[in-house]
Amino acid sequence: MTNRERRRFIAGAICPKCNAMDTIMLYFENNVEKLKCVECDYQESQTDDSVKEQSKGSDNIIGVFKPE
Repeated sequence: MTNRERRRFIAGAICPKCNAMDTIMLYFENNVEKLKCVECDYQESQTDDSVKEQSKGSDNIIGVFKPE
């Protein structure tokens, strides 16, 4: 994989800060999953270990994000 990081937009996601739709992108930086709004620069991050811990016992959870 190259140094360029893969960034994906989440269809239908609404930014909790500016309420804009389809502006949230998901990416990994230093093994930390991050969300960022390209409209207002709102950010959230989640480490792999905390996602695994919170999703134990549930196969339906893809990821859990909490504002910092």
